Amino acid sequence: TAERIRAAHGVAVLTLAIDLSAPDMAEQIAAGVAEREIGLLVYNAAFSRVGAFLDAPLADHLKTLDVNCRAPLTLVHRYGAAMRGRGRGGIVLMGSMSGLQGSPRLASYAASKAFARVFGESLWGELRSTGVDVLTCVAGATRTPGFEAVASDTPGPVMEPREVVEQALAGLGRTPSMIPGLSNRVAAWVLGKLPRKQQVLVMGAAM
Repeated sequence: TAERIRAAHGVAVLTLAIDLSAPDMAEQIAAGVAEREIGLLVYNAAFSRVGAFLDAPLADHLKTLDVNCRAPLTLVHRYGAAMRGRGRGGIVLMGSMSGLQGSPRLASYAASKAFARVFGESLWGELRSTGVDVLTCVAGATRTPGFEAVASDTPGPVMEPREVVEQALAGLGRTPSMIPGLSNRVAAWVLGKLPRKQQVLVMGAAM
């Protein structure tokens, strides 16, 4: 992918292979980035396990928190401060529709994505006057390698990554959070009209 971008656009591309659950992941990234200016931070990494909460090892749940909550919070704190100092920049956090309500068999992941949305919306409110745009993209099912590895048989429409990216970047600077895909927005609206209990039961049946 890096080679294709270099060839197509004539730009420099730096790749780093880092475990985002590692305690020193921020230091590793900072060492790799060095003095480069980070103008747009997109946190599009996640760790999830599909299954009953109590049947999974505690280590898996803690890794979910590390990758989905601690890492983006740490990176936003580090690079968001520099953006604010320059008076420009953008931050995109990837949320999930599973985080809009309780999602049985995805308890830790769904909770971490609820964190992403509230965290991102809060930052939008704090930074909107500083020249730094923040957006949480609350995506539905998206045909990524990770999705196909753990949840490829999820019912309902599955979006292509390019569609999600285009809609997310179009929303950056316009709104604190957005749901890409008309069918996803309709589904979220319909689900939101149900009593909370029914929302959780519907998500449980889907999983």
